[in-house]
Parts: sequence; C-alpha cells; structure tokens
Amino acid sequence: MVLKTDNQNVDVVILGTAHPLRGGLANYNHRLAEEYLAQGYKVKLISFSLQYPNFLFPGKSQFSDEPSPKLDIETRLSSINPFTWISVGNYIKKLKPQLLIIKFWIPFMGPALGTVARIARKNKVTKVVSIIDNIIPHEHRIGDRLLANYFIGAVHGFVTMSDSVLKDLRTFTSKPALMTPHPIYDNFGAKIPKTDALKQLGLATSTKYMLFFGFIRDYKGLDLLLQAMADVRVKNLDVKLIVAGEFYTDSKPYFDIISSNKIESQVVMATDFIPDSKVGLYFSACDLVVQPYKDATQSGVTQVAYSFEKPMVVTNVGGLSEIVPHGKTGYVVDVDPEKIADAIVDFFENHKESEMVANCAIEKQKYSWSILTEKIENIVSFTN
Repeated sequence: MVLKTDNQNVDVVILGTAHPLRGGLANYNHRLAEEYLAQGYKVKLISFSLQYPNFLFPGKSQFSDEPSPKLDIETRLSSINPFTWISVGNYIKKLKPQLLIIKFWIPFMGPALGTVARIARKNKVTKVVSIIDNIIPHEHRIGDRLLANYFIGAVHGFVTMSDSVLKDLRTFTSKPALMTPHPIYDNFGAKIPKTDALKQLGLATSTKYMLFFGFIRDYKGLDLLLQAMADVRVKNLDVKLIVAGEFYTDSKPYFDIISSNKIESQVVMATDFIPDSKVGLYFSACDLVVQPYKDATQSGVTQVAYSFEKPMVVTNVGGLSEIVPHGKTGYVVDVDPEKIADAIVDFFENHKESEMVANCAIEKQKYSWSILTEKIENIVSFTN
C-alpha cells in the first residue's frame, strides 16, 4: 500500500504530460494529483521538456496559455533525449516515492518512460503503476508492439479504463492489472444556463445544438456525423452541430462533405484549440454530445459530458458502450451515418433531454477519482 510518511518529500510521483503542455493527458494528470493531495499525500508531477518533436506534432501548438495549476510540476523529460531519461530515472530513484504513476497512451513514449521506470524502481522502494489509455494505438506504426513491450517490462502493474484495453493488455503481459472506468472530468467549472453559454459563444439562443468536441482525428468519425447531418430527417430538425476542436488531420475532406451536402448553415466550425477556460461553455451550450468514433478505447469527452450532465450518442466501439447505458444516458449505435441520424432524430423528436439529463446526474456518481486511487492501491498490494 502507498503510505503517507513524514521522512520523505514525496509520496507519489506522476510522470507524464503536465502544464504548460495542454490537452486531455495534462488535465488527467492534474486532476489525479489533486485527488492524491486531497487525500493527504505529497505529490510531484514530472513532465516533458519536449513531448513531441514539432514535425511529429499534428496540431498548431503543444502549449497552453492558461494559468498553471497550483501543483508541484517539474519539467525535465525529453521524449527523444536518452540523457534526460537517465537523469529523470535517477532523480526519482533518489526521491524514493512509494508510488510512481505513469500514464501511457502511445508506443512512441515507450523508450523514454520505460527507461525512467527501470532506473527509478532500483531503489527497491518505488512501485511503478501505469494507467493505460491505449496499449494498441488507434493509428498503427511499425515497431509499436516492440516499444510497448519495452515499457511493459518496466512496470509492476496496470490500470486500464475499459475492458477492451484490458483485453488488449493481456496479449502483452500477465502482470497485475485492473479495469476501472475513466473518472469524471469535474475540473472545467459548473454548468451554466444554455442561453448564457450560447450568448457568450455568439450563437443563436433559439436553436438546439449538438456538440462534437476534441482534437479532430480521422478515427473519431466526424465525417460520419457530417453525413448524418445531411440526412433529410436531421435537416428537418431545427438543430445545429458545433464542431469544437483543432484539426489533427487534413481538414479538406471534412469541408468537402459540408459543401457537397450543402449543410453549411447546420454546422458551426469552431476548429481552434479550445482552452480549458472555455470547455464549460461548449458543454453548457449543447443539448446532445455526439462521439461517432470508428475506433476507440475510452474517451475523456464522455466524462466531460457526464460532468455537465449531457446526454450522448456514442458508437459501439471499444469501451464507449461500457460507459453510456443505451436508452438511459444516451444512445449506443453502429458505426453508420444512418444509425447516428436515427439516434439524433429520436432524441429531439421524442423530447428525451430531461429524462436523460436526470439519468446522467445519477450515472456520473459512479466515476469518482477516489475509486481510481483505490484501484491503484489494489494493484500495489498485488505486487508485494
């Protein structure tokens, strides 16, 4: 078990993305650190001085302009500089935390994170637990499995956030592993009235809105949702789609779908990076969140939607169906534009919002951060 002690500076080290780097990975690590702090642990985050070389990064910037959270964050690790892997590993080894938590999401990071973990655990005190987003990436590259195996070999145990990722992990290792769903993202402020949010976003308050949120990658299926928007039944609804997130892929095919189907008036393209301070506006403004993914494990977007008590349409891929009970807090549909359109039409024509919002308020209680830390403790106990 992780023990709070008086004779050391740090109980828990979280190694991974943190401010000033931006995005869901950083938000996750910040929120996990806050949970441990609330429980009385001494926590340090160690982040990347270089996360991705610029030529590998698909977005406009890796950095946030938002204020730094009130956390102990050190920027030390370069994903491509082995000298930093060794120095960070030795630094953590000397700190002797009871627990080193590493968020793993892409095999490219395997050499850096795996080397740090191998060195850090040599103090015979530190247990290494990895929270696995994906062990098999959505976008495959040569050498993925080799790099992932190198990382896995350095870790004592694992937590996954969906059964599908746990199943994938079991093709690599039999080490201790548990599944617990992605905790709720409750760090984007409180829900505000829709009309207030819409006014702040400069959108008409007389219209209903759906939301596609997050970095736009091909596997996330925005093309399917745009095709669903072209369905005549959806066109006849007084509903618009807000696309809120930066393109991490070629934008032209998506604008071509909008143009060829003449749905420009139905779609609001807010395709710059959405800072944390505005996330709550977009979720407060919408009536329905749509995640038309072609491939998935779990999604932080789902847990932001729960935080703001917003019903969802998700496709039946990966672990999404594990989180959204069909007909209760939303819809689980096939990866098909017509089926996505069916769900949209049912939601708006049959006035399902109030019922599903009430169900979201109940369902979200399952996804606390304390449950995650309990699962991590369980993994640590299995490794003793």
